[in-house]
Amino acid sequence: MFIVHRVFIGMSKKDMQFKALVDAYYKSLYRYAFWLTSDESIAEDLVQETFMRAWRSLDSLQNEQAAKSWLITILRRENARRFQRKSLEYADLSVDELEDQTHSFDVSTDVDAIRQALYKLSDKYREPLVLQVVMGFSQEEIASEMGLPINTVATRLRRARLQLKELLGDDHIKQGVNRRGL
Repeated sequence: MFIVHRVFIGMSKKDMQFKALVDAYYKSLYRYAFWLTSDESIAEDLVQETFMRAWRSLDSLQNEQAAKSWLITILRRENARRFQRKSLEYADLSVDELEDQTHSFDVSTDVDAIRQALYKLSDKYREPLVLQVVMGFSQEEIASEMGLPINTVATRLRRARLQLKELLGDDHIKQGVNRRGL
């Protein structure tokens, strides 16, 4: 007990605030980053970069209730920067010749079908659905994060679910895919 108390005495208020943010949001941010990238190491890098930027700008966080949205915004921008910095090499290959080796997650038929169906949704429908299902955001939080009216978010979530249902077909819905929160 004395050792733990002594460690906290040496920590500044900023250090303790930052530690609380990491403890509270690391797992959620990693889950979201992994969903975005489908790659463990890239997801870890994104979360690390997110927290580094958060540390530098911690003094600008005025409302601790908004920390989750603030961190998600940083992570989304970091993910976008990842593509800005990257120069892609192109090759003349058909899609049939490419092998997908990014499956370090559950590749069961249902999960793969859901993931593929999600990627077929347009960004305006996919993003709010992922924020709700993966990150656990409420409709109000999604509206705030995306800068949209709450009615628009509700409509997009409903349309996203309807499109997923159509893409997945009745077989997946009957088999219990819907239990995953979709």
